[in-house]
Amino acid sequence: MTANSATLSRIVTGVRPVSRIVTGVRPVSDAANVWSLSDLATPWCVHVAATLEIADHIAAGVTEIGPLAAAAKADRDSLSRVLQHLVAKGVFEEPSPGRFALNDAARGLLEPGAKLGLDLDGFGGRMAYAWGGLLKTVRTGTPAYHTIFGRPFWEDLEAHPEIAERFDALMGPGHGTPNPEVLIAGDWDTVQWIVDVGGGTGSLLAEILRGRPTLRGTLVDQPSTIARSGVVFQAAGVADRVTAVGQSFFDPLPAGADLYLLKSVLSDWPDREALVILRRCAEAARPDGRVVVLSGVSPDEAGAPPPELLMLVLVGGKVRTLSEFHELARAAGLDVRATGRRASGRFIVECVPSPPP
Repeated sequence: MTANSATLSRIVTGVRPVSRIVTGVRPVSDAANVWSLSDLATPWCVHVAATLEIADHIAAGVTEIGPLAAAAKADRDSLSRVLQHLVAKGVFEEPSPGRFALNDAARGLLEPGAKLGLDLDGFGGRMAYAWGGLLKTVRTGTPAYHTIFGRPFWEDLEAHPEIAERFDALMGPGHGTPNPEVLIAGDWDTVQWIVDVGGGTGSLLAEILRGRPTLRGTLVDQPSTIARSGVVFQAAGVADRVTAVGQSFFDPLPAGADLYLLKSVLSDWPDREALVILRRCAEAARPDGRVVVLSGVSPDEAGAPPPELLMLVLVGGKVRTLSEFHELARAAGLDVRATGRRASGRFIVECVPSPPP
């Protein structure tokens, strides 16, 4: 998954039971306690427990600290201290000294998304260690990811296929089945061909096509990501109606489709790059296509969008207000035709190419 991998913001919005511990969210009553808020022990202990698959070992019946440390290939005393800290914070239980058990919070570590997102040996480590660049990012206004990992985010994933594969898995199956309702009014009658721009391994496009047997689709993403899409389309039974195009979405897109979909794409990029992506969509959609933006745009009446600090430290992206998006769209040659929320709460923006001057 590289510069096309357009679903980074799904991580930010994919709240899990364990995430309250990981992100340091605490009751309002101690919000002013800076020492409590700045304690990094609990988030790191959760990451360590996830990386060592402690919940999996306990679920398999390994509950005593000695065998548990052996199964996790960890030091017994150090692991015991980590688990005792987590017990005190409400993750895991210790029914008797040195014997540990799962509780509801600890069972969250068994979920595929938690395993992928918290594993320090995989993509979870990229997210965790990237926070070390926050100060430089705040000082400079640009992501400092490259100062920690040697390359900017998307280039780093390209250079480490195993990390990119886990990123793809977190963005797709790790977040469950995607919601295929991507149009405000559900007006699919005029849509015969849809292009999913930066659609990762195609989980959303597969769900859309699965429910609409006359529709054909094109998936656009980098070649390394496209290579992992075949199994997704085969499993959905739609492989015969999909074309996978391995390319950057900064290059000209397949032209003439009825619908161009950008889900969780624009929020992964600063304004300059987001403008280029929108411009490519506008060029390809002319004269009669539509561009639909899902996620990354917040209605003005909702107030300031969430800060999305993880996207800031990883890629310098952000969620934009509708007014901010209007300006970008206009500069890219698009007019906002409609906005609205689906029953799921998803905010959708539909655009059409601007008429020629």
